[in-house]
Amino acid sequence: MKYSQLVVLLILGALWGASFLFMRVAAPEIGAVWLIEFRALIAGLVLLPWLLNKSEITILWLKAKDLLIVGALNSALPFVLIAYITTSIAAGVASILNAIVPIVGVVFSYFFVKEKLTLLQLLGIAFGFVGVVLLMTWQQANINSPSLLMVCAALVASISYVAGAHYTKKHLVEITSIAYVGGTQLAAACLLLPLLPFFIPDHMPSMNAVISTVGLAILSTSLAFMLYFKLIQQVGPTKTLSVTYLIPIFGLLWGALFLGETVTINQVVSAGLILFGVALSMGVLRVDRSRVKS
Repeated sequence: MKYSQLVVLLILGALWGASFLFMRVAAPEIGAVWLIEFRALIAGLVLLPWLLNKSEITILWLKAKDLLIVGALNSALPFVLIAYITTSIAAGVASILNAIVPIVGVVFSYFFVKEKLTLLQLLGIAFGFVGVVLLMTWQQANINSPSLLMVCAALVASISYVAGAHYTKKHLVEITSIAYVGGTQLAAACLLLPLLPFFIPDHMPSMNAVISTVGLAILSTSLAFMLYFKLIQQVGPTKTLSVTYLIPIFGLLWGALFLGETVTINQVVSAGLILFGVALSMGVLRVDRSRVKS
C-alpha cells in the first residue's frame, strides 16, 4: 500500500472517528432514525449540483438498483444501528464496538469471496482484535446494562458494512465517486423516509445537535465516503475496511477533546496494539525473507 493511500486512510479514520462525536451529541436529542435521515439527505443534497451533470444522471439511472442496495447495506442499516448505540454510551466506547468490522470482513472474504490472506495480515487482525478486546474489558464499567444488545447491533452493522463493501467492489467500482456517494446517500434517505412517522423526536433539537448533524453529514459522510470509495477502487474492500481499527483511536481522542471523556493509560496501550495490527494487515510492516534465510 502506498504512503499516499495511508494518508487518506488516516484522514478517513479521523473523519469517521468524528462521526461518533457528532452522533453522541445529536442522537440522544434527535433519535437514531431521524439523525441518519438528515445525515444521508444532507450528504446527498450537498453533492446534488454535481449529480445534475448529464453524465452523472446517466450513471444514476443505469445503476439505480445497485445504488439502492449499497445505500441500504452501507448507510441506512449500519448508520441507524451505530446511532442507536451512541444514544446510551460514550463516543469512544461506541467507536470501539465499531472496530469489529475488519474481523467480520476477513471472515466474509475467506468464506464467501475466497480472497487469500497472508499470515502477516491474519497476525495483524489478531493484534487488532486483542487491542479491541482489552479496551472493551477496561471500559466495561462505562458500558451499561444494554451492552449485549449494543454488541449485537454493532455486529449486524459490521456484517452490513462488509457486504456493502464487497457489493460495491463487484458492481459499482467503475462509477464516479460523486455518483457513488450522492446516489447511495439519497437512496438511504429514501429508504428511511417511511420510518420517520414512527420515531418523531419529543422536542426541538439544540443548536449543538443541529451543528453536529450538519458536520456528520458533510464531513463524516460526503467527504469521508468519497475517500472510502477511492480506497476501495485502489486497494480493495478488505484493506479499506481496516480503517475501522483507526476509528476507536480518533473516537477516543475527539471524545476526550470535545466531550471531556477520560482517556486512560489502558486505552493508550490498547490503541498501540490496534495501530500495530493495522500496520501488519495493511502491509506497512513486512518481514524481509532474505534476511530470515541468511
